[in-house]
Amino acid sequence: MQGKTKIGVIGLGRLGSALVRGLRRSSSMKSTSVSATVRSPKRARELSRKLGISVGTDNRALVGASNILILAVKPYQAEKLLKEIAPKLKSSQILISVCASITHSQLKKWARSKPSIIRAMPNLPCLIGEGITAIALSSHSKRSEKEIAEKIFGSLGKTLILDESLFDAVTALSACGPAFIFTIIESLIEAGVRVGIPRDASRELVLRTMVGSGLMVEQTRLHPAELKDQVTTPAGCTTEGLQALEEGRLRATILKAIVASTKRSAALRKK
Repeated sequence: MQGKTKIGVIGLGRLGSALVRGLRRSSSMKSTSVSATVRSPKRARELSRKLGISVGTDNRALVGASNILILAVKPYQAEKLLKEIAPKLKSSQILISVCASITHSQLKKWARSKPSIIRAMPNLPCLIGEGITAIALSSHSKRSEKEIAEKIFGSLGKTLILDESLFDAVTALSACGPAFIFTIIESLIEAGVRVGIPRDASRELVLRTMVGSGLMVEQTRLHPAELKDQVTTPAGCTTEGLQALEEGRLRATILKAIVASTKRSAALRKK
């Protein structure tokens, strides 16, 4: 794409705001201009000051001023919004949707087949540059468009190119996943307090244990079960704790959470 990249973000909820913050923080996106729209003029003024970008309420004007559009609204809002801006969309533009559940075919229909369409599913850690974004290209996506999407979301963490058929599962595992991880972290901190560790110390112990364990899986490339065995000794403390986790059906509960979130993603599309 020639000239300065102008990204327009439609919708500044948690995800849209996280994307904007990540893009502005990233050194690789310094030459990119970012602007956005929300529905409320008051909210637009607040977010403009907070995020340091131009925020308005005119979606059509944003479309006219952008060569890349990121659709970051709620899934149920996508159809109405795309039909509203469709007359202003151009074939030279790229439309990147981060809406859960909404498919390429739906986006193409509502946008009147004008822009190139890419689906992306980032997660909340993109806010601090440690996220991961799954990217689903359309059958007509060009190599240059793939590279643009990888550059945008690569500035927020890592990226994976995956088939769109996996996106309901991706939504459950990596987009909903941080909420599940935060719940586990919260529970571990509270458990530390329960057994007598001061709250601040418990928090530090849990966070470093969580981060370090994740890095070990990544860097050693060993199966988590193999790493688990390195901590576990017969009749030891870890063995006793693991037994309690099995009795509490931790594995089954986590699996049920992912399956439930995957089904919900598919259900939202049907609505």
